[in-house]
Amino acid sequence: MSTRSWSGLAVQCVDLGYRAEAVQLGEACVEYGRHLDNPRAVAYYEATLANAAAQDDDRRMATKHLALSETAIGKPTASAGNSWAAHYSPGRWAHESGMSVSRFGDLDAAEEHLHLHLALDIHSLDRRRIRAIVLANLGGVRLRQGDVDGAMATWSEFLDCADGIRSVKVRAALQDMRVRLRRYSGVPEAQELQERGARFVT
Repeated sequence: MSTRSWSGLAVQCVDLGYRAEAVQLGEACVEYGRHLDNPRAVAYYEATLANAAAQDDDRRMATKHLALSETAIGKPTASAGNSWAAHYSPGRWAHESGMSVSRFGDLDAAEEHLHLHLALDIHSLDRRRIRAIVLANLGGVRLRQGDVDGAMATWSEFLDCADGIRSVKVRAALQDMRVRLRRYSGVPEAQELQERGARFVT
């Protein structure tokens, strides 16, 4: 099995809640990455392990490997365009690292990382889908910070961006938003978002 398959399995394990398996696969990727002269790949492997560790509530490990992934993503590489990891951009790194630190309740850092992703140019065919997902996550972070107005405004942007996009992740983000809005049923802005969101699933 290739290392790319390991990292893909690690991501799937994180999504499915298999925390110990995700950490072990992430560690295998990082060990392999130590022998590579490919900063983007190394950054991806380190971030994969950091995300798995965050899911496993291991703050020390997650913080360590987030720092290592940040160092790697900041390194220039002449061969980035020829690497399978060329897709792993600083913007994607910012998004993933933001979601990792949010798991520890560091919401200010999470918001900063997600803003960084939105500020970076995303060179891809599905840039609207990526932007929509980041906006959905940012809305959730702001709600947890107690910034209800900021969350509503961000989720409104999310719905604007997600209009017409067919994506499992966008649909999951939409469902997450609608569930979180239920406690604000008396807020007009929340009701408007619920009504707009309902049109996405009809």
